[in-house]
Amino acid sequence: MSTEPLHPLDPAPQPVSAGVKIGHVHLKVADLDRALGFYVGVLGFDVMARYGSQAAFLSAGGYHHHLGLNTWESKGGSPPPPGSTGLYHTAILYPTRAALADALRRVLAAGIELDGASDHGVSEALYLRDPDQNGVELYWDRPQEDWPRAEDGKLAMYTRRLDVPGLLKA
Repeated sequence: MSTEPLHPLDPAPQPVSAGVKIGHVHLKVADLDRALGFYVGVLGFDVMARYGSQAAFLSAGGYHHHLGLNTWESKGGSPPPPGSTGLYHTAILYPTRAALADALRRVLAAGIELDGASDHGVSEALYLRDPDQNGVELYWDRPQEDWPRAEDGKLAMYTRRLDVPGLLKA
């Protein structure tokens, strides 16, 4: 077996199992109550467990947790400066277009501004920031049979302006 590193565009020797999913995201926050105000109060997640002012585990639909929030290394901290590495955004997948529209209404009612709103062909997405300036994407996937494809059958995603008023009517 060769000891030379793989080129980043070479296919993996053994692809990961198709059943693998991202289980949860755990975010460092400066103020737990402030973060809960956003994720529970605005987006509507349920608190599954809370450890005082240090950590909380949130869920949609009763799962043990989809989001973890903690202040263990970040209490009173500030967001990373622009130009630094780290998490670009957490993407929260909604089951339907109507559920995404409901999330948009909640965000707007809370006075939270969107950073952007895009139609990617495969999905419709809203981009915003939580109180700690972590990027958050709220999106729904169109059915796979509606995904845009090139003539060779490969996925042909794009980024176009999302019809936000149309989404609100959903």
